[in-house]
Amino acid sequence: MTTSTFTAASGRNEFLQLLVTQLQNQDPLEPVGQTEFLQQLAQFSTLEGIERLNASFADLLRVHELSEGLELVGRRVRFTSGEGEFVQEGRVEEATVQNGRVLLRIGDQEIAFENVRSVLADPV
Repeated sequence: MTTSTFTAASGRNEFLQLLVTQLQNQDPLEPVGQTEFLQQLAQFSTLEGIERLNASFADLLRVHELSEGLELVGRRVRFTSGEGEFVQEGRVEEATVQNGRVLLRIGDQEIAFENVRSVLADPV
């Protein structure tokens, strides 16, 4: 089973190929109007812009999560292991990014940032 990813760029290339084929094979007595093609091309341009914006937001979110993870270094947190809802507690020793995910090292465990449930105040 193969999976393909549709992007605006690939869609635009397919659209342009289809447009050229359609123009080559159109009925000369009833030519296709340019307005429809221009509208579709504008839609692809909009889609490309949205894809770029989404990628920028995803990058911004990773940077934000990493900065929040860095703020937790040295702090005590309550967290779940991700395998269940058993809550544990420990001090965050390191924050890293692996495969686009922020991971926190707590003792000998690597915990996903999203598994942190609370940040605890240090005893005075």
